[in-house]
Amino acid sequence: MTQPINRRVLANAIRFLAMDAVQQANSGHPGAPMGMADIAQVLWRDHLKHNPGNPCWADRDRFVLSNGHGSMLLYALLNLTGYPLSMDDIRRFRQLGAHTAGHPEFDQHLGIETTTGPLGQGIANAVGMALAEKMLAAQFNRPGFKVVDHHTYAFLGDGCLMEGISHEACSLAGTLKLDKLIAFYDDNGISIDGEVHGWFTDDTPKRFESYGWQVIPNVDGHDPVAIDRAIQQAKASDRPALICCKTMIGYGAPNKQGTEATHGAALGVDEVAAARAHLDWPYAPFEIPDEIRAGWDCRTQGASSEQQWNEVFSNYARQFPELASEFKRRMAGELPVNFQSVVDAYVTKTVEAAATVATRQASQAALNGIGPSVPELLGGSADLTGSNNTNRKDSRAITGADASGNYIHYGVREFGMAAVMNGLALHGGFIPYGGTFLVFSDYARNALRMSALMKQRVIYVFTHDSIGLGEDGPTHQPVEHVASLRIIPNMQVWRPCDTVETAIAWGESIKHATGPSSLILSRQALAFQNRTAQQVANIRRGGYVLADCDGSPDLILIATGSEVALVVEAAKQLTTAGKRVRVVSMPNAGLFAAQDAAYREQVLPDAVQRRVIVEAGVRDGWYRYAGQKGAVIGMDTFGASAPAKDLFKQFGFTVENVVQVAQQVLAV
Repeated sequence: MTQPINRRVLANAIRFLAMDAVQQANSGHPGAPMGMADIAQVLWRDHLKHNPGNPCWADRDRFVLSNGHGSMLLYALLNLTGYPLSMDDIRRFRQLGAHTAGHPEFDQHLGIETTTGPLGQGIANAVGMALAEKMLAAQFNRPGFKVVDHHTYAFLGDGCLMEGISHEACSLAGTLKLDKLIAFYDDNGISIDGEVHGWFTDDTPKRFESYGWQVIPNVDGHDPVAIDRAIQQAKASDRPALICCKTMIGYGAPNKQGTEATHGAALGVDEVAAARAHLDWPYAPFEIPDEIRAGWDCRTQGASSEQQWNEVFSNYARQFPELASEFKRRMAGELPVNFQSVVDAYVTKTVEAAATVATRQASQAALNGIGPSVPELLGGSADLTGSNNTNRKDSRAITGADASGNYIHYGVREFGMAAVMNGLALHGGFIPYGGTFLVFSDYARNALRMSALMKQRVIYVFTHDSIGLGEDGPTHQPVEHVASLRIIPNMQVWRPCDTVETAIAWGESIKHATGPSSLILSRQALAFQNRTAQQVANIRRGGYVLADCDGSPDLILIATGSEVALVVEAAKQLTTAGKRVRVVSMPNAGLFAAQDAAYREQVLPDAVQRRVIVEAGVRDGWYRYAGQKGAVIGMDTFGASAPAKDLFKQFGFTVENVVQVAQQVLAV
């Protein structure tokens, strides 16, 4: 326990840092920090296991501010408890270059686990973190050695609960019995539009009880004794717990507390001054007296907690050296030392097999060939395992009773799946991948965007990649989806054309530690393409010459995925007609664009302006390579319900049409 001090005074330090920072920026959300300050004070000083001197300590508790607009609550806590977040950063709240963004997402070295601005995603991330803790504990703990034993705490508000993703993630958490997950519901009855009873009348406790959560209702969110009692009860539960805290938004602002006026705007100079008088806070803006700062300082306590864990881990390492070494490797995000050799051997085997299969099947084969060598690779699917082919021969399902497996059945929860995977990656110790149909990436899109924004190693397996899925019709046929994924900054998008490109896409996605990857895979079988060893190596550069001519080409044909085979056959016909044709396969257009200018010129010489690009998706993103003299064969409508071969003919994805368009381009 920290030294005795008036708890309300400690909480008021949060309130005034929030008020002053928002007022100085003239932008922000003071109401939630002011309303939740008492809860935060009890949790962070008396229960949260953390070390401000080492924010990356493996067995620390995780804290997620799901109502991330209240970011000044987190920034105040980090500054007060001793993390390397300075008062200058707080003074520069929401300013360019400061560590104190309006909606922070991830900065582990400052103690920010994740506080996603898009409401609801934070609690879903917290589910992923709690799931990671439970699985790591099942895999690494041994009798007498709980080297993985920490909680995940999340703050959330009415907005998080109104977002549908909270249902997806919290339902899954109850099913998987994530007993180390404790959420605090800031039940203040206010959102931006005012009092929520006009649009949000759910019985939240009953809702969470139906999920299988332990619910602790009607806790006074301004009573430290009641808050402490509720946390103790939650920690003793064998289920995830929801503590429902009745609070007053903007607590302490005498004229605006309890109203939407405190939610998303500075209180105003006069109201801040009135709050100082009302709460008897005689200090200047951003001034924290030494005795209050000393009451908050968690560095000594945190260092002691980590030292106790280090002693346990040292004894663990002596008895289980291989497990200890593996735990450290995984938590450091390092791949096994033999990973690349395993991938290379599998690629060689794939080249020799020369199989013609759907790339979703090629993906499953790659998982079987590579996956067992990467124990942190954690699979899953949103109720489409048999269609996405995301299960491996060694897959074992995670259940509420047994968390030692390596596969998660997410159910029909695409958005929840993606956000939970973000939480798994943020926690550390796992490289999550999850599958669904490409068309359903729309459901998950904001979580995909957060994967990229937070630079997390998450792998999305999107199958049924085009009109080629056939009879299910245009509702299930992606048209704009590949292009929409490619425009997300920091998202690697692979659309392989055969087994070899698929194998390399998997290897590179697992290696890609600074962002997410999307694998775009076909339902229909795709022809194997012969390559030299150098061509195989060049796949890793995103685009390469698959087939070439003697001398400078008259025409370059560019394609991805299922359309590569079309342009290969078209090139043969054009060559027979006396044309010099180069074929470029571009499984990862973004990666190709990042190559050096010399390599890009080698593959796509500026002097060769006659180009035809073929992809069964929208055309827009390809004109950068087609140029003014080229053409793009793509989609400008939705698909239709029919067998795949009929659809490809209807929409022009045939060898004959490629040849015809190429001849038109050559004639210009």
